[in-house]
Amino acid sequence: MFINRTILILIPVVLLLCGNVCAQDFGFGFDDEDETVSSRPVTLKAGGEIILQTTPFFNDIGKKTQASLENIQEMTFANLKLNFSVSGSNVEFLSVFNLNPSSISELWSLSPVLKNANYTPLFIDEVFLRSYMGSFNIEAGFRKLSWGRADSGGPLDVTNPIDFSDLRNITDTRARKIARPMIHATWNANNFSKLEGVIIPNFYAHRFAVDGRWAPSQYTNMMTTAEAGITLRANEKTAEILSNPALAAILNPVFDNARANLLAHFNNYQLEYPKTSGLKYFQAGLRYTTTIGSADIGAQYFFGNLFRPNFTIAGVDDYLDDLITGISTPLPPFPVNPTYEGNPTLLSPQIKYTRYHQFGIDYAQVLFGFNIRAEFAFFLTEDYSGDDGSLKNPFIGWSLGFDRNVIWGINMNLQCNETIRLFNSKVGNNSALDTEADTNITSTRLTLQLSRKFFRDNLESKAVIIWDIEDSGVYIIPAVFLTSGDLIYELSAGIFAGNKESELGQYRGNSFLKLGLSYTF
Repeated sequence: MFINRTILILIPVVLLLCGNVCAQDFGFGFDDEDETVSSRPVTLKAGGEIILQTTPFFNDIGKKTQASLENIQEMTFANLKLNFSVSGSNVEFLSVFNLNPSSISELWSLSPVLKNANYTPLFIDEVFLRSYMGSFNIEAGFRKLSWGRADSGGPLDVTNPIDFSDLRNITDTRARKIARPMIHATWNANNFSKLEGVIIPNFYAHRFAVDGRWAPSQYTNMMTTAEAGITLRANEKTAEILSNPALAAILNPVFDNARANLLAHFNNYQLEYPKTSGLKYFQAGLRYTTTIGSADIGAQYFFGNLFRPNFTIAGVDDYLDDLITGISTPLPPFPVNPTYEGNPTLLSPQIKYTRYHQFGIDYAQVLFGFNIRAEFAFFLTEDYSGDDGSLKNPFIGWSLGFDRNVIWGINMNLQCNETIRLFNSKVGNNSALDTEADTNITSTRLTLQLSRKFFRDNLESKAVIIWDIEDSGVYIIPAVFLTSGDLIYELSAGIFAGNKESELGQYRGNSFLKLGLSYTF
């Protein structure tokens, strides 16, 4: 019951194919005696990882308040990751499952499936079937796919959404990816060229916490933003009327009552995200990579949806026109119904996802000891002219990074990611009417990682600094890892800093210390 329709379709296919392979390999057929095909051995592998962590938050250390005590459960983390594979001569089945308190509790809950049919259960890390046919390979199932060459979230890595519901593991991009049902085909043209194609039958957005310490203010403050935007638009529409001091003295209380009525209506409003499980939201792409001399280059096309939702309010002018008409007919000379509070049902808060075509290229090469990686992409969104406030404008994205050993055995990895909005002059100044209002034309993130290994690489010290330039948000992650056989001990911290209104700085109260142990078997 907890498994969505895609899994229900996938499991019989997997069992049928695997059963067919196993039957052939182990001789379960009725014509074994006449079989002329050579025996194909089956290989079964199993393994996994156990992770134990405790992450006390600095703000809660030493406190004995009820809220601090409730955070103890959030501080501790235990995860068992199990992986299985069954492979024959030309077929392979791979599965990786995450078993932790969150995913286990999800097994007993129908709510994620009932709310969204394309929801990927948390316990599925990857489950897919791979078939080898000479130079052509095909995979089907829940898959994490990485496109592009950037180390941390380049513009070409667009196939899988990211789990932002907890930012304590932000640097492990692959672990934070959410597997999606897809068909992925690869054709190896030669030893150095490859053509890939992917079909993703539906869409699932980035995952964010809806409440608690990791809930982003951009989503929790949606209705407050809407009320402020409607007030701004009301001031624009009634500027000439309110310029008369006598009328302003009468009308301002009326507008205040209308705003209070509007806010009360919004507080009871349940925002609905669009259902994205149908083929209307299907995604597909092609990617070609090759090597020319010492340079690796690639090109790709992708048709999909931006992972972050857009929030706007439809019907604002209809609401305000009704309010003004209800207060006075005509206006001026004076109001005839000063108690009218407006009709908030004329407003329609809406969430949309922007559809786009992406055209991108990437490049990697070692030059003068620098391992250079670069990506460039053009996103042609449905808002072709940039004047549809409910959708994102077309934009370009680029990434440039390198790594190399600098001094005293220290390795430096530096990457810059940036997006640049096109048709910026068409963006409005009201966040209730235009989803990109009050946002910068550029969004630039620098990620710096410094690492040094000691004692035959058994001890590693590392520091990661993430800096969002425009909004001045900072995330600093110092860490030390000790490897002893199959055990890895971790001592690290996460420090949020910068502008408290920024994407990262809003979590300044969530800085933490991490003690971790992982065992691979």
